[in-house]
Amino acid sequence: MASLSDLLNDLVTGVDAVFLFSPSGSYYERLSDLDELDVVVVAPDNAVGASEYVELPLEFDNVKDRIRFGIEGAIEQGITEDGDELACIATMFEDGIDTVTRVRANEESHSGIYGLFANSRADPGVIRDVFEVAIELGKKGQKGKPVGALFVVGDAGKVMNKSRPLSYNPFEKSHVHVGDPIVNVMLKEFSRLDGAFVISDSGKIVSAYRYLEPSAEGVDIPKGLGARHMAAGAITRDTNATAIVLSESDGLVRSFKGGELILELDPEEY
Repeated sequence: MASLSDLLNDLVTGVDAVFLFSPSGSYYERLSDLDELDVVVVAPDNAVGASEYVELPLEFDNVKDRIRFGIEGAIEQGITEDGDELACIATMFEDGIDTVTRVRANEESHSGIYGLFANSRADPGVIRDVFEVAIELGKKGQKGKPVGALFVVGDAGKVMNKSRPLSYNPFEKSHVHVGDPIVNVMLKEFSRLDGAFVISDSGKIVSAYRYLEPSAEGVDIPKGLGARHMAAGAITRDTNATAIVLSESDGLVRSFKGGELILELDPEEY
């Protein structure tokens, strides 16, 4: 009769690498001597001195997102290749390691979440908060109707210099920050109107109703995307900002950095 250990052994048999998410030093040492297996650490810092390391800019609450980020980062850095079988070891419930899952690295299934958070000028937590507002708007819309929105996060001074107001700025004399539940409700309400939101590196909402004016010459975006996406591509090419766009026409959330589309996903599937 097979034991539970025998059955669970299938999870790790034949894997090409082990991914450890924020391991303790002692746990890393126990696995670092595995024969013929790469051990990749995904964590906020490389406190264990791992030779293969992917920086985790924030601890995603959702373990699936944490694993997806680590795998995408490893592929981006050339640590892992498309088709590799990976044993991902993480914490879900307690302080210690309690979760093991087997995942196949697949370049075609990239969400772009690594590109969204990696090497961003704005605080990663701010980008996450704005991203979640866009996702929720995409799922629920505004009063049951689809809505479009454009959030420009980081490098706010340059963004303001390359834009002009379309109307009064409701945030001009305020010091509110994205992530506050009440502020997020305000963002969703103001999203009904034209113009972009400008948000600082630290999450302060600098302005709403901004018309972005960078030159779109040379900006290459996928066919079928409109002016809001073109503006997002152009402003991120000319500044160090990250742009997050919710499309009113197809309901997808897209992100731009450095003038390029780095993420595209359906809020209903996130």
